[in-house]
Amino acid sequence: MNSKLQVAGIDIEWREEEGLCLWGGAPVMTAWIESTMAGLLTTVQRMVGAERFDLAMQQGGRDSVDRDWRMITSAPTFEEGFERLIRVAAVAGWGRWELVSVDLAAREARVRVHNNWESVAQRALGVSWGASFVAGKLSGIFQRHFGVPTCWAEQTQFAVDGDAYDEFVVRPSDRTLEDRLDALFQSDQVTKADLAVALERVRKEVEERSLAERELREKLELIARQEEAIRVLSTPIIEVWDGVLTVPLFGVVDARRAAEMMERLLDAIMHKGARVAIIDLTGVDTIDAETADHIGRLVRAAELVGAKCIITGIRPAVAQTMVEIGIDLTRIATLSTLREALRRFMRPVDPQKPKNS
Repeated sequence: MNSKLQVAGIDIEWREEEGLCLWGGAPVMTAWIESTMAGLLTTVQRMVGAERFDLAMQQGGRDSVDRDWRMITSAPTFEEGFERLIRVAAVAGWGRWELVSVDLAAREARVRVHNNWESVAQRALGVSWGASFVAGKLSGIFQRHFGVPTCWAEQTQFAVDGDAYDEFVVRPSDRTLEDRLDALFQSDQVTKADLAVALERVRKEVEERSLAERELREKLELIARQEEAIRVLSTPIIEVWDGVLTVPLFGVVDARRAAEMMERLLDAIMHKGARVAIIDLTGVDTIDAETADHIGRLVRAAELVGAKCIITGIRPAVAQTMVEIGIDLTRIATLSTLREALRRFMRPVDPQKPKNS
């Protein structure tokens, strides 16, 4: 069974079968202030201590103003929007709010609350902690209205102590709630709850660092795999015919690359039983003594494991450089093009003759 009514322009709906009460389409909960809410407040206060409790309530109030602010900004002026919020607060049992003054130039506001729910609960408990949650709400609202990073609501009147109402003066502050919490932690008023919060913060930081380290390791592993793939691609060893391998070279052949190339070529000669290794220099634009020495070592190593080496594709500029720097390749067979070398060595293999002979 559903029931609906409108109070102060707010649509209120009860959905009994679902156990829901909706205000303007948003779910709300009704609780007895002098028992349920008082019991909740006193339990939390005993667990965390008075200072921590006050700051936690302030933080909760500050962080709960999104809907309040949307209501305020839906009106033509701030004052009209705040008046709408006052009507809603009264209907919801948050007390009768009164906007005493707002000085936008001085960035100062004064608000009074009659029959504030926090004061009603504390009166039932016989304590006076201050209306921290409402103070936090006012801080959050006027922080946005004044356009400042943070505000602080100082309570100047206390209904629990016999004043006619709770009164708050809201001004910008150079200390955030987080700053105040950190200061509390550093003081001798620290509680087990503060230690738990600190430990939880450390735990989260450790988790975040572990996640970052894991992601970094994964990236490094990916980079290593990519580098390996690039090395393989930069010096491919291709079996173009039975017993014939080609090694096309590109770019600069330094000591590291030459060592990797030699290892891969010798391994391919042994595993494939290659009798010829064609080293093609078509992709090499320039050459120096060190590069020529690497190529010479590569040729000699291949011959030691039983493969004849042929060098092809020496460009005129490379040949001229070789002559100028005195590189002697007379002992190494050379052909003008890779195509010529392939024609020479790509011939049928006698099936009766062992492959490695």
